[in-house]
Amino acid sequence: MPIHVQSATEDHSVRFHQYHLADMGRVRVRKICELEDREVQQSEIGKGYEYSKTQVIPISDAELANLPLPTAKAIEIDAFVPLETIDPIRLSEGYYLSPDGQVAAKPYKLLRQALARASKVAVAKWAWHGRERLGILRVRDDVLVLHLMRWPDEIRDPAELAPPAVDIDDTEIEGALALMDTMSRDDLEGEEFRDTYTEALEQIIEAKREEKPLPEAPEPEKPGKVLDLMAALNASVEKAKASRGEHAEVHEMPKQKTTAKKTAKKTAGKKTAGRKPKTA
Repeated sequence: MPIHVQSATEDHSVRFHQYHLADMGRVRVRKICELEDREVQQSEIGKGYEYSKTQVIPISDAELANLPLPTAKAIEIDAFVPLETIDPIRLSEGYYLSPDGQVAAKPYKLLRQALARASKVAVAKWAWHGRERLGILRVRDDVLVLHLMRWPDEIRDPAELAPPAVDIDDTEIEGALALMDTMSRDDLEGEEFRDTYTEALEQIIEAKREEKPLPEAPEPEKPGKVLDLMAALNASVEKAKASRGEHAEVHEMPKQKTTAKKTAKKTAGKKTAGRKPKTA
């Protein structure tokens, strides 16, 4: 199935160049040959592998394009698996695959519909940018998406980063679940899901261009020690309610069971002590 590979994402970050601050002259990186001590053009530059300190093996783009392996010029599908069996930490950049001409239209549509009906993704391998890659093919709307995947040995073992042993009771877990319910939503569309860092950076650039005062940065919240986890969860729920508005579906935080029992016993004791005995 002949295809075209196109980037599925765009980078809207503000880009900077390096400048000489004394006169704002552009500072550029020049490619210098160490042996001839002169600047070389891009057409004179190629790839090479340092086999030893005295021997470099040149490798051309044509040789890389004709590697003796089946994935050199094709995306080879090796297996089909449910998407939920793949840890998201292994997924990387995404690319749209489009059929190359009429000859690819039918097999492309067949694979897309089969993947959608089976609710699975295809695990594939291909050679790209100097190494063999692992990835998955999945369906997004009417097109196939290719996601790069990290090899198993590229994922670090998180065991060494695990937190120390602590005790969490059911009340605290219920409090965390109540917070999650309050902040749950059906999509990721909205004003809160925008790149505010780039917007703030553009404001600084515009203010400096017009020689206006720079916008003031808000005071960051200072993280404090969590002395009462339930109190912190309650505060987070109230903050979430305020940010979501009065029409948001909210859930009451569960009360601490141990505290409620102790209070109930004390109150009952006071009422009993103050009650007058009935007379016949």
